[in-house]
Amino acid sequence: MIMPFPGLFPTVSTDPIHQFKIFSLLDWNVAGYNLSFTNSSFWMMVSTGLVLGILGLAASRGSLIPNRLQSLGELSYGFIADMVRSTAGEEGLKFFPFVFTLFFFILGANIVGMFPYAFTTTSHIAVTGALAIVVILIVVIYGIYKNGLGFFGLFAPHGVPLPVMFFLVPIEIISFLARPFTLGMRLFANMMAGHIMLKLLAIFVVMMAGAGLAWASWVPYVLLIPVTGLEFLVAFLQAYVFSLLTCVYLKDAIHPQH
Repeated sequence: MIMPFPGLFPTVSTDPIHQFKIFSLLDWNVAGYNLSFTNSSFWMMVSTGLVLGILGLAASRGSLIPNRLQSLGELSYGFIADMVRSTAGEEGLKFFPFVFTLFFFILGANIVGMFPYAFTTTSHIAVTGALAIVVILIVVIYGIYKNGLGFFGLFAPHGVPLPVMFFLVPIEIISFLARPFTLGMRLFANMMAGHIMLKLLAIFVVMMAGAGLAWASWVPYVLLIPVTGLEFLVAFLQAYVFSLLTCVYLKDAIHPQH
């Protein structure tokens, strides 16, 4: 059977890194730039479509007595709103649509990547790094727009003695510049490490069974169950941590002197 889009579903391989390989589904080059539609692009569309579909159905009811799906939508709205409000204050709620979108985009990509033959787009630094850069750009642009040059007071806290400033300001600048790197790296590293662990455990099961050690293959097989459950938890926690840190950084843009 010939697949219509070779590379859409990863082939079976004992290489734990093979699952992260990007394949071109539709080649497209413009002015020397490769703008091909890849398996990563496809699975981002799938996860985004699923999130839009679920939340769209939850919002379409609007009944006085909500059903389970509507309750899920309302809880999701309240959860993100409380996170933004408690971290960035009431003024931070203007960024609620951005944080809400960011959280569910990452969560959807993480959850979809947990299913067999799917692709985890958040396991690539190009994706998580791009999200982190967008966050930092919004923080810098809005911080300067709202506070002018006062935004740079973020690097020089009030009440600090002048001699200490000579050491503190460079440290604060380096720390700020490292934010997009650490923000993107944290999500990428956690998702990649978790999927490698799952793949290795699955390989151990097959290799032991193939080597005539079927009686011992149950050990990695049983371990797969709690590790898979842990990875679903990590999928949620990483989306939450990314969104929470985004709110913290937005607070710095809104109140750089605090």
